[in-house]
Amino acid sequence: MCCMLTSLFFLGPRVAILVWWLIDSARWEAAFDNFWLAFIGFLLAPWTTLMYVIVFRGGVTGFDWVWMALALIIDISSYTGGAYGNRERWGYAGA
Repeated sequence: MCCMLTSLFFLGPRVAILVWWLIDSARWEAAFDNFWLAFIGFLLAPWTTLMYVIVFRGGVTGFDWVWMALALIIDISSYTGGAYGNRERWGYAGA
């Protein structure tokens, strides 16, 4: 199970969310009150959604907020990382 879960994370967070939801939907129902909140997380912030389900078992407290912040940083960097990589193409590389 651990190797399968790890390979799903390498395929991408959305594939991991989909397969994990199919295998263990009770955990997802416990973490999210309604389907739409989980679906919006699936579309906009998949790493944060995965981390929320991982740390939710006892509630998000203490050091869990650090994990949530790291997942949010990964989500934000996945949206903004391409701009930094293409800065030379658009002439913004500086001198």
